Amino acid sequence: MAQPEHVIQNQIRLALSANQCTVFRINVGKLRLPDGTLFQTGVPRGYSDLSGFRWSDGKAFFIEVKTQTGRPRKDQIQFHHMLTSHGIVHGIARSPEDAIKIVKEGLIGYGFKQ
Repeated sequence: MAQPEHVIQNQIRLALSANQCTVFRINVGKLRLPDGTLFQTGVPRGYSDLSGFRWSDGKAFFIEVKTQTGRPRKDQIQFHHMLTSHGIVHGIARSPEDAIKIVKEGLIGYGFKQ
């Protein structure tokens, strides 16, 4: 049985932390204000699930977590293009091993279709 995304995400956070990285889980949410309007918190749509940096050199990275069959949304692909244009380490991780590979090898766009 396939693991849910939140389980994979937690495994990745633990694996990267054990490999001398600081990792942040990005939280977003919506709430209704007393006047009835909807307020959205957090980062822009498409922002990666996890971000952080390597202790060795302070290099930042962004990880989009997906299940084995999960596909990136259009806004996530747009974020990928922006990161790629700036040479930022990022990719789609479907396992802790994917995430470690992205970060350790400094890959740009791993898992996104070129």
